[in-house]
Amino acid sequence: MHEWALAEAMVATILTVAKEKDASKITEAKIKLGKLQQIEFDILSFALKELTKGTLLEKADIKLEEEETKFKCRACGFEWNFSDSVKPDDNEKSEAMHFVPDLAHAFIRCPKCGSPDFEIIGGRGAWVEYINISK
Repeated sequence: MHEWALAEAMVATILTVAKEKDASKITEAKIKLGKLQQIEFDILSFALKELTKGTLLEKADIKLEEEETKFKCRACGFEWNFSDSVKPDDNEKSEAMHFVPDLAHAFIRCPKCGSPDFEIIGGRGAWVEYINISK
């Protein structure tokens, strides 16, 4: 259900921007998804298809792109990727962080020094990168 809520928010955002720009047509939109969110692309794509029916987005090419999540240790300065921290078969960690990404601090440690004190420097959240419209 997380993906449906995300799809609703993205569709609403894109349609709001299109309305503000007096668009008569939306030809393309690109949505970026931070890997930390662990979004199921198939579910999100289906939700977008269903939620755009009867809107300016119905025939638009909606591109989804995942961005690697990057961390930086506050203790030693080491930088690493989410893919290096959580293995695909680690369901407990993955499921928890899927719904509450801030739980990353409970499950992930710096691979160099073991500190849980790190910042997320990229690939967090979901955002509309661009929208192509016609007036």
